[in-house]
Amino acid sequence: MPTFLEFEKPIAELEGKIEELRHLANADDMNIADEVAKLQGKADKLLRQTYGKLTAWQKTLVARHPDRPHFGDYVGALVEEWTPLAGDRNFADDHAIEGGLGRFRGRSVVVIGQEKGSDTTSRVQHNFGMARPEGYRKAQRLMDLADRFRLPVVTLVDTPGAYPGIDAEARGQAEAIARSIETCLRIRVPLIAVIIGEGGSGGAIALAAGNRVLMLEHSVYAVISPEGCASILWRSADQAKEAAEALKLTADDLLKLGIIDEIVLEPLGGAHRDRNRTIQSLGDAIESALTELSRQDGARLRAERREKFLAMGKKGLN
Repeated sequence: MPTFLEFEKPIAELEGKIEELRHLANADDMNIADEVAKLQGKADKLLRQTYGKLTAWQKTLVARHPDRPHFGDYVGALVEEWTPLAGDRNFADDHAIEGGLGRFRGRSVVVIGQEKGSDTTSRVQHNFGMARPEGYRKAQRLMDLADRFRLPVVTLVDTPGAYPGIDAEARGQAEAIARSIETCLRIRVPLIAVIIGEGGSGGAIALAAGNRVLMLEHSVYAVISPEGCASILWRSADQAKEAAEALKLTADDLLKLGIIDEIVLEPLGGAHRDRNRTIQSLGDAIESALTELSRQDGARLRAERREKFLAMGKKGLN
């Protein structure tokens, strides 16, 4: 059964009735196709209305949907000859950030991204996509490898933020994130970053300082989670809805502000309703960006990337 969010309850009720009628038709050979079609039309209309006016908080919930495609889903569908690479060659292998080599539509690439996991066991294994310093140092190693062999880099960002634990701080979490951002800005190969779910704080920007930053329609990207922002400003996470609006974390807001370069549309109802279509649409957007960037030399790619991030904050303020 699909997982419905709180604001989708009316849709869930209609789709539940449709399934009941279909079950009756199968069991008793009743001709109720007209009634099913009528209800399906109502459900589709309600779905369009609901997703046509999502609030920032509702988009946050969609970005966190448990059935939303994750890093492994995109790699499995889009990358051939996938060879994962592990470890930071210093401390350990962090499973919150995965990466490796493969062929994307005939082009050799390095792919790096956060993996949240899809069930309880895998979520714990991947620490819910919250990386420790060794994860960011692994990302640096893979980006340096890509730079050495002139391979484009694609990063898939999906994290609530970097892991805030004592052990992570003791091993230099802030330095690892800063070095990862610096590596993104330094390399001389195309770097395409995609926000596929949550883009949380420094844990996201550590992989997202790219020549092109793409963002799925219902993803979110901000310096802090709405709950964290509300806890600081209002001393209560209950104000998360208000904080989400204030943070300007939706794809539409960020495109206007010049933080991202392109919005990749999702199927009606979110990426989780048609995972294959979402993955193929994102693959097309990445291919288009790679084709454009491959025409530029390394010096220009690096200069353009740095200029892009230095200019952030100016657009949309006049």
